Amino acid sequence: MKKIILITLYCFALQLVAQSKKNPAEGIFMDKVERTDKEWQACLTPAEYQILREKGTERAFTGKYYNHKEVGTYVCAGCDNELFSSNTKYDSGSGWPAFYDALDKSKVNTKMDYSFGMKRIEVTCAKCDSHLGHVFEDGPRPTGLRYCINSLALDFVAKDKK
Repeated sequence: MKKIILITLYCFALQLVAQSKKNPAEGIFMDKVERTDKEWQACLTPAEYQILREKGTERAFTGKYYNHKEVGTYVCAGCDNELFSSNTKYDSGSGWPAFYDALDKSKVNTKMDYSFGMKRIEVTCAKCDSHLGHVFEDGPRPTGLRYCINSLALDFVAKDKK
């Protein structure tokens, strides 16, 4: 029990230190979260670590948010950065939570991903650089985008709990 409390306090302290450092990101100031692999392993479940830090993918139709309908905001499971609104979530039929737009373009980063012999665009959290999923250009209007995001990369904050 003492170990869990110490790890929790350690992670909380790291969060406070990380939030005190301001780094510019695309013309705005954003609190960057920087942790060692050991620190990430202490703060995340093994499954979350595999997705967020090792760029894994959860099995389709198994995530807790793929069929989630509640109104609110989806945040990064690694740092609580607000990423997506439930207003832009839709059923893409892919088995993963899908959004046609990010809450704010400065909240996510994208880069080309050529892993597994495929050409995709990876989506990462702009605050902690955690892997979230991929974005495809086959989504609905108005953006034509489909942010295909792992449920384990997200936490949810209900609108009435903000």
